[in-house]
Amino acid sequence: MTANNYSGLCIGVTGLNANDNPGPGVAVIRALKEGLGAGLRIIGLSYESLEPGIYMHDMVDKTYSIPYPTEGTAALFERLTYINDKEQLNFIIPNFDAELHNFIKLAPQLQQIGIRTFLPSIEQLMLRDKVNLYDFGQKNGFHVPTDHKLYAADDVQKATEELGFPVVVKGKFYEAYIAHNKEAVIKAFNQLAATWGYPVIAQQYIKGTEINIAALGDGDGNNNSIVPMRKLYITDKGKAWAGVTIEDAALIALADKFAKATNWRGGYELEIMRDADDKLFILEINPRFPAWIYLTAAAGQNQPLALVKMALGEKLNRFEEYQAGKLFIRHSWDQVVDIADFQRISALGEL
Repeated sequence: MTANNYSGLCIGVTGLNANDNPGPGVAVIRALKEGLGAGLRIIGLSYESLEPGIYMHDMVDKTYSIPYPTEGTAALFERLTYINDKEQLNFIIPNFDAELHNFIKLAPQLQQIGIRTFLPSIEQLMLRDKVNLYDFGQKNGFHVPTDHKLYAADDVQKATEELGFPVVVKGKFYEAYIAHNKEAVIKAFNQLAATWGYPVIAQQYIKGTEINIAALGDGDGNNNSIVPMRKLYITDKGKAWAGVTIEDAALIALADKFAKATNWRGGYELEIMRDADDKLFILEINPRFPAWIYLTAAAGQNQPLALVKMALGEKLNRFEEYQAGKLFIRHSWDQVVDIADFQRISALGEL
């Protein structure tokens, strides 16, 4: 397939969940369909039988279950080889933090069977890990809140003495809670440790305006696309349920500084807090597209489409403009399906 011929592409996409902590998969697919047209074939890759994207047949042509990340690379490669034999995948876009390590490790093997990816290296992935984020900020001149790694409930006392209240308590991969007393910290610690493992991160609370930046690094220290968004409505898990694109040179410069410091390859999201002194604190760096990624396409910079084109070897000029004032509002929708479909994906792993 040539770099400029995208007809008949078959792309696998993970992250088809759409609960109160939605995955990016459906938004990625929406952007790809808008950019690549009717000839595109989308293969859903799911972990759970109740991921709504499985049943969105206007978005996903066929879905296959894949093993949980904890089952390792061998099990994942075996399953992807089976899927590829049936579907002839050209490309896979993983959209969960926890699965990226396996996909990155498998990238050379996937390339050998004709499946391309466009992902950061393991080293890049670890640089921005929550456990390493503060040290990364200190080394590269970014403002990052002070944090403590919690491995046991006994660590809470020292962390709260230094960080004070309120304090943000974060899971290793997902979820964050603002705790206003020690008991709330311990409760969040126990819940997050049970769900995501250790360490749990206690992070200094920064008061200010929450901003997210979706960007696409080319792997050579540059960004192909940068779109900042200010959160307008936030869930109790800290997720944006509504947001608006904004124009701000300081935010663009911050994303460019990150790309230069890491040579990031692929999509990523910077979660920012702007305090009363206009200082930009990096709260998290997510190593994949955010759930609101369709907003980049709506604003004029279709990042999932650009990712696919870059992976296929096309040299793209950097997007220089996007529409500020584009607003997204997430909403709930009851996806009504036949129980036979649920039973089929649960029993056979295919739908």
